[in-house]
Amino acid sequence: MIKTIDPSQVPQPELHSILLTAVAPRPICFASTVDKEGNVNLSPFSFFNVFSSNPPVMIFSPSRSGRDNSLKHTHENIVEVPEVTINIVNHDMVEQMSLSSTAYDKGVNEFVKAGFTQVPSEKVKPPRVGEAPVSFECSVIEVIELAQTPGAGNLIIVKVELIHVNEGYFTDGILDTEKLDLVGRMGGNWYIRAIKESLFEVPKPLRTHGIGVDALPKGIRESTVLTGNNLGRLGNLESVPSTKEIKAVIEKEGLQNASKTELHTLAKQLLEEGDTVKAMAYLLFGESL
Repeated sequence: MIKTIDPSQVPQPELHSILLTAVAPRPICFASTVDKEGNVNLSPFSFFNVFSSNPPVMIFSPSRSGRDNSLKHTHENIVEVPEVTINIVNHDMVEQMSLSSTAYDKGVNEFVKAGFTQVPSEKVKPPRVGEAPVSFECSVIEVIELAQTPGAGNLIIVKVELIHVNEGYFTDGILDTEKLDLVGRMGGNWYIRAIKESLFEVPKPLRTHGIGVDALPKGIRESTVLTGNNLGRLGNLESVPSTKEIKAVIEKEGLQNASKTELHTLAKQLLEEGDTVKAMAYLLFGESL
């Protein structure tokens, strides 16, 4: 059963919960701003992502309060001083980051309240978080107010002017995903941690084009053993093994008398181990039975 929801027919808090629970995990923009008097504000937002690398552009959205329709201090500060430092959040700092989301009065410095180290930026006025693995000094390109109603977003489009990366998070000159130990925002009070056990790799589609799932024989496409992920991996192959190659693989593995179900089961295991070509050979041999 599918429940269909008209956004205009449900209360804003309910719609907010559905959107934020379904669209997840979301990266966290830990934004540092200053007002025209130089007062510092630090606050996290999960309506956030990178949208361009040339020029380097990010967008985040401090929404209006769903309770009283007020604007976030971050939004007000950016209107006064169009600069922001975006700090990336990892697991070591997530509780402090959450504390900084408290609705403190304007003028209260969340760096101090949450116990973060305030480090001067080089190109913009807002300071950066010393504990962050990566920080981006940004200038504001545009602010787009989507509406004036409770829960309405305000898109802050920024250009990255300078990047600071803690060298401890590099491996052989490459920013290391495992070392970063990033966190993402889920619905309600939930977060997700990008630890090694949660990470997996998916080969990027070939530039020369994969054969596609539609090119697989019907018996493989409709397998009761293989999953959609398995079919997607097979469809990413640039070409299929030849009859001679299939025969050589089957004879080497001694699978001449294996049933189609056995071959599909073995192929599924090979796919999960990353041996796509051999898996395809098993499956195509099964189609000849």
